Amino acid sequence: MTTPSSVVVTGLGIASPNGLGTKDYWAATRGGKSGIGRLTRFDPSRYPARLAGEVPGFTAEDHLPSRLIPQTDRMTRIALAAADWALADAGVRPEELDAFDMGVVTASASGGFEFGQNELRKLWSQGSKFVSAYQSFAWFYAVNSGQISIRNGMKGPSGVVVGDQAGGLDAVAQARRQIRKGTRLVVSGGIDASLCPWGWVAQLASGRLSTSEEPSRAYLPFDPDARGHVPGEGGAILILEDAEAATERGARHYGEIAGYGSTFDPKPGSGRPPGLRKAIELALEDASSDPEGIDVVFADGAADPGLDQAEAEAITAVFGERRVPVSVPKTMTGRLYSGGAPLDVAAALLALRDGLIPAAVNVRPSPGHPLDLVVDRPRPAALRTALVLARGHGGFNSAVVLRAPAEPRPAH
Repeated sequence: MTTPSSVVVTGLGIASPNGLGTKDYWAATRGGKSGIGRLTRFDPSRYPARLAGEVPGFTAEDHLPSRLIPQTDRMTRIALAAADWALADAGVRPEELDAFDMGVVTASASGGFEFGQNELRKLWSQGSKFVSAYQSFAWFYAVNSGQISIRNGMKGPSGVVVGDQAGGLDAVAQARRQIRKGTRLVVSGGIDASLCPWGWVAQLASGRLSTSEEPSRAYLPFDPDARGHVPGEGGAILILEDAEAATERGARHYGEIAGYGSTFDPKPGSGRPPGLRKAIELALEDASSDPEGIDVVFADGAADPGLDQAEAEAITAVFGERRVPVSVPKTMTGRLYSGGAPLDVAAALLALRDGLIPAAVNVRPSPGHPLDLVVDRPRPAALRTALVLARGHGGFNSAVVLRAPAEPRPAH
């Protein structure tokens, strides 16, 4: 049997509520800086939930040509800029590679909500002739993959995965699959941005948003006061490459996508257990690792009492009680939907590089969850492997194992 090729991450492009760009994000995450606050992109006073994680200081005109502005939603503008940053970080100039040897596989949870809202308003108030022709694709789930591929001349395998938070890991796994089938490089990850009234109402329909008015007590996974999550925007774009191809061009990498597993929860009331534990076990098997080989877990952290209990039970069933450190850096950003898990992958790779586990902020661990939850301050540790978990609304479960390079990529 042929051994599958190794797939590594050579570039990161981050747009997060607590930092724009990898350097600012990681400095903020190491320092426990939260990006959660009252919504400013619209007046939330009429809605029961009013806090969010907004990407600060992003001006699309500073990063993109003017012709792209009227045809793109905010999520796509951020994704295009993040893809540029990730390619530059990887030292990749797309015009120097075979167009059919580069692909794009991203995740999306909602599509371009704000663009769609504005065009629907024109339809209802002014009539159909005032609706932009760009509405035909600017709202669509696959638009980020399409725009990134067009902008960079990438004509290889491309696609989109829609699976809420779990979709971000599924996209990375699909990119890994395409590279193992022969594509040299795939741009992956996810960016979502639906902080507009239409998007907000859709998110409220889940019944899982925190209605706290206090940013420091609003999003508290594994805390006795867990009361739902705070939504956010942004995420991370990653450059995945065949390890041998990356080495041939002299690239250093952050780490390997070493294992992946995914499952779907059974129908409620079936009496069967949730699928997260099985997803973890599949990822470990795919990585040829046993539980003792994992140095840190980046948890999904739903901040819903029942979902937190299910995740804690899955982690302890595989690793034992308090046997592995658990990190939830998304307590500083909110849940970013399709962008959340790729951002956790980026955080985990940076943690492996620096030997530092970021803390969950503002969380007082519940004694009912026997987890070694890293809180208050980051924890230094010798790290070689990390497990990233993500779940999606409706029952998606995904897990990815990351492995540090033999020679760590230097910090910028």
